[in-house]
Order: sequence, then structure tokens, then C-alpha cells
Amino acid sequence: MNLLKTSVLNGVAVLIKTATMFILNKILAVYVGPAGYAIIGQFQNFIQMITTFAGSAINTAVIKYTAEYYEDENKQRDIWKTAGSIVLIFSLSFSLLIFIFQKQLSTYIFHTDIYQTVFVWFAVFLTFFTFNALFLAILNGKKEVLRLVIANIIGSIFSLAVTSLLAIKYNLYGALVALSIYQSLAFLVTLFLCYKSEWFKFTYLFGKIDKTVAKKFASFALMALVSAICVPLSQIIIRIYLTQEYGVTYAGYWEAMIRLSAAYLMLVTTTLGVYYLPRLSELSGIKEIKAEVYTGYKFIFPLSVLGGVSIYLLRDWIIPLLFSETFLPMRDLFLWQMIGDSLKIGSWILAYLMLSKAMTKLFVITEIVFALIFLLLIYICTKIIGFKGVSIAYFLNYGLYWVVMSFFIFKKLDKYTGG
Repeated sequence: MNLLKTSVLNGVAVLIKTATMFILNKILAVYVGPAGYAIIGQFQNFIQMITTFAGSAINTAVIKYTAEYYEDENKQRDIWKTAGSIVLIFSLSFSLLIFIFQKQLSTYIFHTDIYQTVFVWFAVFLTFFTFNALFLAILNGKKEVLRLVIANIIGSIFSLAVTSLLAIKYNLYGALVALSIYQSLAFLVTLFLCYKSEWFKFTYLFGKIDKTVAKKFASFALMALVSAICVPLSQIIIRIYLTQEYGVTYAGYWEAMIRLSAAYLMLVTTTLGVYYLPRLSELSGIKEIKAEVYTGYKFIFPLSVLGGVSIYLLRDWIIPLLFSETFLPMRDLFLWQMIGDSLKIGSWILAYLMLSKAMTKLFVITEIVFALIFLLLIYICTKIIGFKGVSIAYFLNYGLYWVVMSFFIFKKLDKYTGG
């Protein structure tokens, strides 16, 4: 399936998911407010880190090697058995740890123990959460785009239904519980879709861990773990800093801004994951890889620019529509955030080569360095410019990241391909 067909089919799922996100943003804006947004953001970052450590770290490897061994079902099954066994062991282990330390986690993340039962919900559903992600990775690697799209659509509907009901009835507590369980409910649908496929059997998912396969997973797991630490942890630090400097409400404005960016860029980012990563994993010749990168800049990058320009021009209409009048101060963030979003996608088109070709050292170094640079830029820009500096720092960070990616990627790729 080529980029255009994949983008169109994936676009259907993205439109539905984007619509559900916009509706959820509105509901959360009304029922939890800007301060609640900041708290939800902290918990989402915690979920990102834990699910990665609980097994999702290997999902990129599952996509890559399922795609790479597309013609060899036996090798694919070795990949799935090792992946399934690893996910089961780690997810159950982390579920137990979360259950034991629920009170301490609540105090650390929320600065109160009144939300500790949220962690009980998360501990109970974590294994389903991680297996849903694993099944989606297998579907992606198998290029089962239609089933993947259906799973994503139903997952979006579950997200909207569960979060809306719980947030409306229980406000912030309900929203936090919804974050803990909704993807786990989507697992039942994803499992059914996989079960109906000819290539699926439960016996293919569990068994002895293949040491050779596990070693192949290691570099991808390291990259995912570094990313899972750097990105969410930096966001947690930024929210804490913004709360200290401007108050929790302003941290909520920034959270609303990054949620809006994630929503309108979803077509682009999911296309990168659904089409671009498996496609780059298949290619070995430097000319073919460069041609695919050019295709990315021809079709994917302009979409991000168009989206950013549209969001910026409509910002005064979008804020009260998607959030509420209380979120109007986030208007100051739009210009540099939208430019930064475009620069991010431009850099990611190159950065995905690091994942597809397992350029572990370069990935780890750049993730850590640019997370630290971002934090430094946030501090400098906000001290000089004020709250608007948080979006200017975002723009500067991704501009510099793109420059670095442009300099290093093909230099490394020439060595990788022997070009």
C-alpha cells in the first residue's frame, strides 16, 4: 500500500480521532478547567513512562521486524512470541509495583493522596493496556491498515465515551480514571480484529524468549526507554516550573496548547508511524531511502505547514470553541507553537530513519541533549520574554534539532548502507 492510499485510509481514522479529541478538550475544559488540565498532563506523562517500561518499549521493533520478515512467517512468529512473553512479564511486574506504591505515587504526582485509587485502576488494567499496543504494532507491521484503522476508530470512540461520562459525573477524578482504563477496553476490539486474521493464533504470542530476537529488541527498547524518560519527564519538569513561576492555571494553558498541536498534527504523525516507519524498515538502498524521504517532504511536511497556518489564523475562534473563554491567555503561544510544530515534523521525517535503521547511539544522544536544551531554552526564554517564551523555546529547539538531523542522518546512513 503506497503513501497516498495509506494516508487517505488513515485519514478517516484520524478525522474521527481528532473530532473526539476536540470534543474531549471541550468537556475537560468545562469540567476540570485549566488547573485540571495541568494535573491530567502530569498523569498522562506518568502513563507514557510506565507503559513504555511495562513492555511498549519493544513495539517499534515489533513493527520493524514484522515488516522486514513479511515473507517469512516463522520469523514473524519468533518475533511475536518473544514480544508477547516480554510484555506479559513486565506489565504484570509493574502492575504489582504500582499497586504496592499507590499512595506514594499519588503524593509524588498529584501532591495529595486523595487520588491513590486512580493508580489501583491503572494497575488492574495495565496488562490489557500494553497488549493493546502490542497488537496494534503487529497489525502495523503486517500492513493490515484497514484493521489498524478500525481499531484506532473504535479506540477513539471508547476514549470519548468513557472520558466524557466519568469527567461529567466525577470531574477531575473521573477524567483520571478514564485515562487509566479506556485503552484497555479498546484491547477487546483489537484482540477480536487480530483473532479474525488468518495469521493470528494465541500460541504465536507466548513461549520461550528467543535470545537472538531479544537482542534485536534491545536497541529499540533502549531508544524507546530514553524517549519515554526524556519527553514525559521534561514535560513534567516544565509544568512544575510554569506552576511555580506563573501558577497552575498557566501550566494548564501550556498543556491545552500542546494538546491542540497533537490533535491537528495527528494525520501527519500517524501517517509517519503507519506508513513511513514500516516502509523505511523495508528499504536498504540509499537511493530508495532518499527517494522515500523526498516523498515525505513532498506530501507530509506541507500538511503540517497548512495545518499550522490554518490553526493560527483561526485561533480566536478555536479557543472558545474547543476550550472555553478562561483559556484565552493561551493565545499568546500560538504563533511560535505553530512554527515549531512544522519544524518538528520536518525534523521527524529524518529522525524516523534513526528508528527504522536502529541508529541507537545517535538517537539516545540527541534525545537526551535536546531534552536538556529544551529545558534550558524554556528557562532562558521565559525569564527574558515571559510566559510566551515557552513556545519560542519550543520553536528554537526543533529548529536546531532539524539542523542536527540534516547534518548527521545521511552521514550515518551512508555507513549503514555502505553507500
